Amino acid sequence: INFSVLKGKTTAIVGLSGSGKTTLVNLLPCFFDIKEGDILMDGISVKKYNLPSVRKNISLVSQDILLFNETVAYNICYANNQASKDQMIEAAKKANAHEFIVQLPNGYDTMIGEKGARLSGGQKQRLSIARALLADAPILILDEATAALDVQSEKLIQTALDELIQNRTTIIIAHRLSTVKNADQIIVLDKGQVENIGKHDDLMAKGGLYKTLYNTLING
Repeated sequence: INFSVLKGKTTAIVGLSGSGKTTLVNLLPCFFDIKEGDILMDGISVKKYNLPSVRKNISLVSQDILLFNETVAYNICYANNQASKDQMIEAAKKANAHEFIVQLPNGYDTMIGEKGARLSGGQKQRLSIARALLADAPILILDEATAALDVQSEKLIQTALDELIQNRTTIIIAHRLSTVKNADQIIVLDKGQVENIGKHDDLMAKGGLYKTLYNTLING
């Protein structure tokens, strides 16, 4: 596997289940040690960076949301505990979360339960996006961020994600290919290897796995 992700651009990674998409992006924050090859950030190997500094520069929004049995405010500010209350609320508004938060029994001071048990899937995801906005990391990874949501929740979250990816280096993993059509580049993975790289129209013209996936998932 060999590809470049340009600063400030959006890269989508698509492929069949089991093709290695999540494993690939989990290498970026160094969740796994690299046994062969290398990952370069600004031309420097991640092995030469301090691990906390690498992770501080990456925000991850995934289908499996990490939430604590704490207040709404605690969960949003977890990635930036120096943020002011106004900054927290602004992040929640951009994530389309403020409206439901203020309707909770104690607003931002409401305890959300273990893994956010007192919230719906869409509400939990919007808290995760608010946290990523507050962290303001330059690199953003979206791993199936809307996969488990109903249509109404997905629309709200897609609007929040559009806000989140502005001026960031973004890597998107999605089964719903309608969400990746406008990416600056699309990387097609097949059995752990890069099958093709290009923009949506180019990949559709070439045929191959991307066109098959698109026609199957979008057009039935």
